[in-house]
Amino acid sequence: MPNIILFDNEVRDRLLPLTFTRPVGELRMGILTIREKWERWMDAPVSYITQDYLAERFEIEYGKDNYIINGSVLPSPQLVRLIKQMDYNEAYLRGEELIVAKLDEEQISRLISDDDISELNGFDLEGTEYLKIDYLWDIYRHNQQAIAEDFELLTKGRKSAPLSASNRVVGDPKQIFLEEGANVECATLNTVDGPIYFGKDSLVMEGCMIRGGFSLGEGGILKMGAKVYRGTTLGPGCKGGGEINNVVMLANSNKSHEGYLGNAVLGEWCNIGADTNASNLKNNYDEVRVWSYEEERFVKTGQQFCGLFMGDHSKTGISTMLNTGTVIGVCSNVFGEGFPRTFIPSFAWGGKQGFQTYRSDKAFETMDRVMERRGHTLSVQERLILLRVFEDTRQYRKWEKED
Repeated sequence: MPNIILFDNEVRDRLLPLTFTRPVGELRMGILTIREKWERWMDAPVSYITQDYLAERFEIEYGKDNYIINGSVLPSPQLVRLIKQMDYNEAYLRGEELIVAKLDEEQISRLISDDDISELNGFDLEGTEYLKIDYLWDIYRHNQQAIAEDFELLTKGRKSAPLSASNRVVGDPKQIFLEEGANVECATLNTVDGPIYFGKDSLVMEGCMIRGGFSLGEGGILKMGAKVYRGTTLGPGCKGGGEINNVVMLANSNKSHEGYLGNAVLGEWCNIGADTNASNLKNNYDEVRVWSYEEERFVKTGQQFCGLFMGDHSKTGISTMLNTGTVIGVCSNVFGEGFPRTFIPSFAWGGKQGFQTYRSDKAFETMDRVMERRGHTLSVQERLILLRVFEDTRQYRKWEKED
């Protein structure tokens, strides 16, 4: 059996703050994470080459046959077919960027040890169709297509659990799939633009209106009367409510109440307070700029619609207002009247009136309480990762220097 090793390159810095706490391959786009997609397409275990401080939690495993694959690349039938035909020391490129290489055990050992390896025979992938994440906004931009591809992968040759007659279906009912234990009642389900997937033991309460593509992960909940538009993924354990449009929530995050969230990506263990509204369109309809960790400045996105990007364990208080293209780091707590700045660093506590540092010991206390409610615990490895993030992001908490 081959080993699939997903590696992080410079794209990882463009996907911060989401990749402060995980390799790129652990991002979710569509129904599955990138890792889960490769596991299914290649029928092989997946491990990582990632940042040193993440490596203890996300280890590398290798053997005789090893495919080193760019973690920002999603599998496609055409790409997988090419990969399975590769010989040792062959590589596929997109321009100058490595997409995949096949290495034997000696070569991968040398690579891990930072020793020189034999020259690779490279081929350009021009004309090959596949999805790739290059920027944060690519996650929601391509999510509609990714949902459709994952839906085909997960449901082909399988039979859906029965859909209750209390629901109203607009479009092809075959484009709706319920895993075992999924409970959907009195909802309007529109599959005209894309499929709708309900994970194991998920719950859709009465009065929800859903337009596909849409995915609700295992144990996820859609609250009464929720309005959900196409290209939306609520990962395992997520809760959704109010109005949600083209949003990806990785796992165990909540946007349970009234308020608008559109063209956004949230990490894990985030909570959007009741009546929080996040703008995704500027009043002058101009191109949205967002904070770039890679360039340490605000950059153009090329997007007219761009909402919120939020790192793991961050939260907003009730009635929080967020401006177009807001980036919130890891473990931040945003609250109060008015619009806060559009870049809020990790471990920040406050709002428009100003911020102070969210002490790591206090943050851990909250995390423990939040995760305990869901039957989870914060591991030692996760605590060490978050402490590293706390230190690495100190430079962005400018008020610490002022103090």
